[in-house]
Amino acid sequence: MNDNSGALPGGGALHIYSADDLTSDFRVVVRQGTRRGIKLERVFWSTLKQLAEDKHLTLGEMVDEIELSNTQTGNLTSAIRVACLRWMTDQSTALAKLASLRTINAILGACPAPAFALSSTKKILTFNPAFQNLVKRHLPVGFGEEARRDLRLSLDLNVADIFAKLDANYGVPIASGFVIATAERRYRGQLNIVRAPVKSPDLLLSFVVNG
Repeated sequence: MNDNSGALPGGGALHIYSADDLTSDFRVVVRQGTRRGIKLERVFWSTLKQLAEDKHLTLGEMVDEIELSNTQTGNLTSAIRVACLRWMTDQSTALAKLASLRTINAILGACPAPAFALSSTKKILTFNPAFQNLVKRHLPVGFGEEARRDLRLSLDLNVADIFAKLDANYGVPIASGFVIATAERRYRGQLNIVRAPVKSPDLLLSFVVNG
């Protein structure tokens, strides 16, 4: 039986390709005015198209560029596969740099409005100086670790529902009321919430719109 998944330790499975990805297609590409047939797996045709679009080239022009940079082996299909894999690796590396908590802190720090990053468990993980000033102004408490544990945050919307709405609306910001309080005082405001650009864990970027 053919298996289209990679095994993980502990018996889990990582689906890395489908049977359709492995299907080879023979396509004719116009290169330097000449029509030439090339046979590649569909996953590589799809990636080659993305690569060509990224460089603002036609498929034929992209194939020409790959062939010109691969004068040693003469194996064009292998060169195309390597070029696709290298481009995908570069894309993944660039995204990994963006999808980090350092990036989140930079975004929050550049925002003039009070803002914070919220975990799926409704824990404030990081915040900007404007949010710290808002809390100090309305809830005159210190901002040490113990004082922060005394702060309570509640949202008008369930966090799971917020993630679901963001996914359903392709990242369009979600508005929600919120309350942050201590034992004696409370502050109520409104948030615009978006999904943070990180791979793991799931985070929300929350921007106070009336602070």
